[in-house]
Formats: sequence, C-alpha cells, structure tokens
Amino acid sequence: MGEFSSEAAFTRAVAPLRAELRAHCYRMLGSIHDADDAVQEALLRAWRGLPGFEGRSALRTWLYTVATRTCLDLIDQRGRRALPVDLGPSSEQVVLDSVPRTDVAWLGPYPDVPGASYEQREAVELAFVAACRHLPGNQRAALLLFDVLGFSAAEIATMMETSVTSVNSALARARRTISTRVPARTQQQTLRTLDDARLQELVTGFATALAEGDVDGLVNLLTEDVTWSMPPLPHWYRGRDAVVEFAFQVPMTRCPSWRFRLTSANAQPAVAFYLGGSPAAPHEAWSITVLTLGEDRISDLTSFLGGEHFPAFGLPASVTP
Repeated sequence: MGEFSSEAAFTRAVAPLRAELRAHCYRMLGSIHDADDAVQEALLRAWRGLPGFEGRSALRTWLYTVATRTCLDLIDQRGRRALPVDLGPSSEQVVLDSVPRTDVAWLGPYPDVPGASYEQREAVELAFVAACRHLPGNQRAALLLFDVLGFSAAEIATMMETSVTSVNSALARARRTISTRVPARTQQQTLRTLDDARLQELVTGFATALAEGDVDGLVNLLTEDVTWSMPPLPHWYRGRDAVVEFAFQVPMTRCPSWRFRLTSANAQPAVAFYLGGSPAAPHEAWSITVLTLGEDRISDLTSFLGGEHFPAFGLPASVTP
C-alpha cells in the first residue's frame, strides 16, 4: 500500500486535511452533524479503497473525490435541508405558540475554522450555504469543487465520473441559480467596512437589548427590511415593525431571564443565548443566533434553536449566574 503502510500512517497523512474536508461536507450537506458523519464515512471508504488509488492522483484529490461522492449519497438519502423562508411567506402577525416542524430537515449553523482564508469564509456564509440547498447534488458539487476549492473541470469530471462538457454545463446552471439567491455583497466584504467598535456595538447591543427588554435599543440596530427566522419553527418575520413586535411579545415578555455569550458562526457574528426561569436560576442553551449585516445595521437574524448546536461551538450546555 505504498507510503500508507498502516492505518496509523494514513490517519497521520489525512489529519491536516480533516478541517477543510469537514467544511466541504458542510457546504454540500448544510449540517455539521451530517458533515461529521460524511467525513468519517469518507475516510473509511478512502482507506478501504487505497489499493486502487495510490499513484493515480494526489491524496487531497482522492479524499475530495471520496468525500464528494459520500455527500452525494447522503443527499439522495436525506433530501434537501431548508430554512423557514423556503417554506412560505413571512407571518403578518406574531405566532405565540409556534410548533417546531419535525418533518423538515433544517439547515444548521457552522462553527468558524481558525485560520480559514477569506474565500473559505465567504463559502460558509449563511446566504451562500442556503443558496446551495437549491442546487441538485451534481451542480452543487461542481460549483464547490471548481469555484471554492479550485479543482479544474477535467479533475472534477474524473472525480464525478462524467465528462468535462457535463461539468461545465452543471457549473453554468449552478452559477445562474446562485446569482439570483445571494446578495451582491458578501458578509466578508461588509465586515471589512466596519470598525471593531461598530461591530461590537451591533452584536453586543442586539444581545443586550433582547436580554434587557430594550425595544428602542433593538429598533436602532435593525434595517427597515430585516428578517428573523428560528428553525425548527416554521414561522418567520420580515420588516422592522414585525421583527420588533415578535421580539417584544416573545423573548422579551414571555421568557423570564437571558444570558448570552458572543461567538461566530458561518464566518459571521453570532450570539449564543441561554434561557433561565429566573435571574438566579441556571440558564440552559437556547439558540445560536447568526447576525447578517447590511451596511452598518442588522439585516437578518437566524436563530438556530436547540442545545444540540452548542457542543460544536465549544459552548457549555448551561451557565449559572
């Protein structure tokens, strides 16, 4: 088996590539949990397939080949992940007792990777990953392998066992779809225009306003057309008035006490919220809320509800006062 004379040698060789493979699988699948499953399965397949691989391509190319095929298999099995905005129009009135949709496979948040390049950070932004959910698996794979990872059309054709013509056709269709679903300006471009003080003001201001019930403070941080969604709840809100009304009636009024920690998700600022029965009680993990910024205000809030999101971010399941 050539240079990989043992499983331990193979494990050492792939270790530096695990983080980027995980990010690729997340872009393909839209879930950190599915991505972890895909990486584990892909590495197992790669190890078992080594006798037929060695000498035909670089290890990185081989691993991306196996990981991509593994993700395509999972897409066929599990279907497309979604956000509430994919299910229907925004709610005109606040829904006080919205019931989680358990029949929907929801898009999930992704923890930041230290040292990721500017381009890699753009490629895990929420808008881009959400837009990729609208691509068939082969188009999604071609776009990510070519535009994000820099493989050639010929390499991708070999990886996907198809023709260069088919790859170029899939790329063209994918780019047309993506162009209609992502903002002209990425979050990385917007973040570069904000100084640290303003960014801190926006993120801390939002978290504090929600925790303290400061309606006026919240209003000043939002764009006119701001949206707020909370998967797995199907209802979502559009417009500053609707978003503020929801914030006032639900998290500010019906939830006794909040704690928060600032974090980052999908290469964007985020807040981890903890909910408690009283200020003196333990507070349990409630949501990872990802902030999308427009100019110098918040244009979108996506609250991924559930404590199951917290471990991937290195966050505790509960905090005490």
